[in-house]
Parts: sequence; structure tokens; C-alpha cells
Amino acid sequence: MTETSSNRDAVETYVEQVAALIGLPISPECLEGVVDNMMRTSAIARLVMEFPLPDDLEAGPTFEP
Repeated sequence: MTETSSNRDAVETYVEQVAALIGLPISPECLEGVVDNMMRTSAIARLVMEFPLPDDLEAGPTFEP
């Protein structure tokens, strides 16, 4: 994944807005790390979501420990 300045800015804005929405304080010195983590998580999620699945695939049963 190529990190662009505008992409990073968008993720930082998202992190700040969601943190404010849920009342989660993020100190300025931790914000960069939180944004880095969110960008890594987004890249992983993108790989999972783009994985092709056949249309006739059945959902697995509900896991009950």
C-alpha cells in the first residue's frame, strides 16, 4: 500500500473524529501511532474484503464455545 499525504490526513481526521464521538481521549504524542495502526489495519482488511468468494458459498455454522 502506498501511503499518500492526503490518505494519511484522511485517516488522522477519521481517528480524531471517532475518538471525539466516543469520548476517547488520544494524547498528541500517541496520535501518530494510532493513525499508523489504523492504516495497517485498513490494509489488512482490504486484503480480506477483496478476496473473491464463490456466489454459492454457504455461511459457516455459529460458533458456540
